[in-house]
Amino acid sequence: MKMKLTVLSLIVSSTTVFADTKPTTQSQVIAEGNLQLTISGYQFPRLEPILTGQVDIEGVDLEFKKMGIGEMNNDVFNGDQTLDITEIGLHPYMLAYANEEFRDYTLLPIYPLRVFRHKSIFINTDAGINNPEDLKGKTIGTPGYASTSLTWIRGMLQDEYGITPQNVNWLASDVDSSKGVTGAVSAQEATTPNGVTIRIGSAGKDESELLVTGEVDALFHAAEPKAYVEGNKKVARLFANSKAAEQAYYEKTGVFPIMHAVAIKTELIEQHPWLAEAVYNAYIEAKDIAYSKMNTFGWAADMLPWYVQELESTRAFMGDNFFTYGLDENNVKTLETLFRYSYEQGLSSRKLSVEELFHPLTLDFVD
Repeated sequence: MKMKLTVLSLIVSSTTVFADTKPTTQSQVIAEGNLQLTISGYQFPRLEPILTGQVDIEGVDLEFKKMGIGEMNNDVFNGDQTLDITEIGLHPYMLAYANEEFRDYTLLPIYPLRVFRHKSIFINTDAGINNPEDLKGKTIGTPGYASTSLTWIRGMLQDEYGITPQNVNWLASDVDSSKGVTGAVSAQEATTPNGVTIRIGSAGKDESELLVTGEVDALFHAAEPKAYVEGNKKVARLFANSKAAEQAYYEKTGVFPIMHAVAIKTELIEQHPWLAEAVYNAYIEAKDIAYSKMNTFGWAADMLPWYVQELESTRAFMGDNFFTYGLDENNVKTLETLFRYSYEQGLSSRKLSVEELFHPLTLDFVD
């Protein structure tokens, strides 16, 4: 499969043209000239082979638009929809789909970002929080209440420790210190459910400052707060050994939380249904290249001194293919867990299903 890739630093309009609504085959497209499509995503090692052109999709010429996840979300849900294939926040997509009847893009079972989130709960060490149960009655800070990360954290705390969103006080920071990396919070991530009051923090203060000054007792955030990175003694993780807590959670539930998925324009995939498999296979191939580099030269490319031991430990615990795509039993369970969390937290208007959210041709895709 051949794909020509051009890296763009400026945002340009999509060059995809839908002249005929009749579905095409891949061979027809190749004979008539490659599709001109745009793609966006973080340059993670598992995606980079696609974004740099090392991995090809036959019948497609791609332009890469460099964006943060907030920018990608906003372009797709609230903007000009300049992207044909894009990384997307999973929960914002769910909310747009369920609450706004959004159908302009369709999900593929590709998960560029999966992260356990016990590590993403930070506390002010003077707040008297020694275990998860101590969060009850406390004030929790967040830059985006309905983000995928926060929805996972709240769901995990309710399932594992009996802490509901109504058991705590919520305060949204006026500034998000990670905006430069992630982009602006999307409208979907700012969704506020009935029965939950969210106050706004002091003007000009980001979430890290709110935690240090004690305006909030704890912070739920995908990014590490600045004060924690700088070693401020007033800030610590709730789970001191977050790795052990996350491994215990995985061993108990089998859930490896999914943060991002890949979306493709619905009109595009209806016109060219072969793209579902072609794009999925390209992402699998790119991930396999990343695995190969990890296994052969990762120890030298990465600066972590115990890189090899950590990789071997992870493979022993989760299997060789620990970062899976597709819709196998474990991934379906993970997705259905997030669907349940969103509905229970009053964010999604109904409990979604895998069958309606993902393209029908991908429902039997297994990595």
